[in-house]
Amino acid sequence: MNKEIKGIIPPVITSFDQQGNFDENAQRDVIKFLLPHVNGFYPTGTYGSGPQMNVDERKKVAETIIDEVNGQVPVIIHVGAANTRDAVELSKHAEAAGADAVASIPPWYYKYPEADLLDYFRAIIHAVKIPVFAYNNPELSNNPLTPKMIKVLAAEGLAGYKDSKFDILNFYEFLEAVDDPQFIPIVGTEAIAAAAVEAGAKGIVSGLANVWPELMQEFWQILQTNDGRRAAEMQLKVNRARAIMKLGPTLVTCYHVLRMRGVNAGYPRRPYGPLPEETLARVKEGFTKMGLLK
Repeated sequence: MNKEIKGIIPPVITSFDQQGNFDENAQRDVIKFLLPHVNGFYPTGTYGSGPQMNVDERKKVAETIIDEVNGQVPVIIHVGAANTRDAVELSKHAEAAGADAVASIPPWYYKYPEADLLDYFRAIIHAVKIPVFAYNNPELSNNPLTPKMIKVLAAEGLAGYKDSKFDILNFYEFLEAVDDPQFIPIVGTEAIAAAAVEAGAKGIVSGLANVWPELMQEFWQILQTNDGRRAAEMQLKVNRARAIMKLGPTLVTCYHVLRMRGVNAGYPRRPYGPLPEETLARVKEGFTKMGLLK
């Protein structure tokens, strides 16, 4: 792996037009807006509407983002799918398209035995030569990863993990599972970033970075100074911004806030609809009070 995976990595949204088709021009505009302020991209995951798209659509989004980034920062393509065949196909495509790594949530909806989940990740690890990350999000997958499973997979070639359980104790347990300085732990939320980075997280996959990449980059820089007081103050500020994003469905709010910032972000895909005007007004008021919007 030539590029170091670290820092602020937005799980970048996918841009659609009002008919629900992929909007390549809007997607490129989003990448251009974010690129000066971030350390990588994590497309086609939760924020990237991966489960809303078919395999061919996900390939097109991956190709577009990899092309627009043009090697300036790492791109980790999320390839998680409801079945192993699609996940392997997306992994091979991502590698061929120039991705720096792939990541996968466990297959979702059905509850699988641990042995089957391990085999799912093994299939991805064996399918590609680029690094593979496991993505723990038990709320969405219905299949939690455990420290034991991460330890087993790390011994078989897993490069790292993204933990989105929103539980700092769980993150600590994952850290303890693998004693390898080359292994890459990433926290999957900015909500507990200060504690996670202090403990050893190498990066933050931050939904908030989709709309406030400058704020998150400032946070990352503070976290590198080992100034606990400033880090705690910034964590509270970041969490205030998160609370405003959650006035509506967070994914939908991203598109609206980017438009407030002058970015052609496109639209979310149905069944997501636009935010009500009263919610939009509250979002705008909240960010204006924080000094983020003028």
